[in-house]
Amino acid sequence: MTDRSTRRLSESNRVEAFSDGVFSIAITLLVLELAVPAVSGEFGRDLMAEGVTYVAYLAAFANIGVLWMGHHAVFTRIIAVDSGLLWRNLLLLLTVSVVPFPTAVIASAYRIGTPADQAAAVVAYAAVGIASGVAWTLLFIYLRRRPELLDPATDVGWFRLSESVITLVGYTIAGLIGWQVSPSIALLIFLVFPVLYVVRVRSEGG
Repeated sequence: MTDRSTRRLSESNRVEAFSDGVFSIAITLLVLELAVPAVSGEFGRDLMAEGVTYVAYLAAFANIGVLWMGHHAVFTRIIAVDSGLLWRNLLLLLTVSVVPFPTAVIASAYRIGTPADQAAAVVAYAAVGIASGVAWTLLFIYLRRRPELLDPATDVGWFRLSESVITLVGYTIAGLIGWQVSPSIALLIFLVFPVLYVVRVRSEGG
């Protein structure tokens, strides 16, 4: 008979492998929104005109990248899975898989849209970021209440709710700035969020 702890460990690895697949597909789909110049003699101008699209691409790529880093860090501390964890992980993956959509909307808004369209596009992107913060919050709350799912060496205090709250507040502020002040400023804020995450992780030695 298969040892129960071994079976559970295998299940945890399977969930992480499935999640990695979602992350990799989502991050690959982003490149489809980078337009290829199609007018002879205008390649340089066309490439320059796509500047905002490149910023949106970098922000989305970095965002999915740090989400994957965080997800990996979480699952190195999980040794067992149950239905509650699976559902919350799927909710998180939903917020990851949808990132290419608002990124595409931003690209379209800056190509052919009005300033109002651009504002709506960055608000849509911020809404996805807020949804991600909600998903992380639900996942962390669940893991804090289910220490039996964790490696015995892991303190439930590692799952800090403050980080997901910062994500919620940060994207909310960015969305408001994009709507009321400047969509371009909101885009730059989106680009800064992943950088701050990496700096924080490095400072903690994580």
